[in-house]
Amino acid sequence: MADLDDLRDRWLRTLLPARDGACHPDPYRYGDALLKRWSEPQRHYHTVEHLAAVLRHIDELEQYARNPVAVRLAAWFHDAVYLPDRSTNEERSARLAERALPEAGVPEALAAEVARLVRLTVSHDPADDDPDGQVLCDADLAVLAAPPSAYAAYTAAVREEYHFVPSDAFRAGRSAILRQLLALPRLFRTPYGQEKWEATARYNLTSELEMLSLPSAPST
Repeated sequence: MADLDDLRDRWLRTLLPARDGACHPDPYRYGDALLKRWSEPQRHYHTVEHLAAVLRHIDELEQYARNPVAVRLAAWFHDAVYLPDRSTNEERSARLAERALPEAGVPEALAAEVARLVRLTVSHDPADDDPDGQVLCDADLAVLAAPPSAYAAYTAAVREEYHFVPSDAFRAGRSAILRQLLALPRLFRTPYGQEKWEATARYNLTSELEMLSLPSAPST
């Protein structure tokens, strides 16, 4: 389980350096509101555990970031809005950042950059000259390079989030996503991600795709 006190401390350490000098509301108010969102009952993979994992991966990749504060704030917001039956989660999460961060004391320009980074998680395809986008996307996709048991738990949690989708439709949709990811020239854009995660992630994706391609067991 994620350590909520540690996450609250992380939020404070990220937000306070980003604020302007004016008087603003209690900084914990915003972190607690985000953690409440990340703890909603419809979430099984996109949970506080995922948030904590993304933040840890950003720690590993920080050397490549131009603006680590923007990247960490984007991690907090990137799945802040998450409804499995909607296709607008990233856009709504970005708009939430655009509204909440200035209220919390973050300059408009930084809030806009955070929202831009959040929107990149739709495609996970940052430009070659976008190191902050590369760090965020790599951190978000790092689960794809998890060991077999952790990868199986990840895929099971994703399936649980989409429990309302019939099996055949889920298999088709998930297979399309896997093929889209495998078609990318590189899953990971940072040198660390390419060296440490690329090969394992492609193996996991290929294995999952092969499993999804097997005939379904007949219903009884």
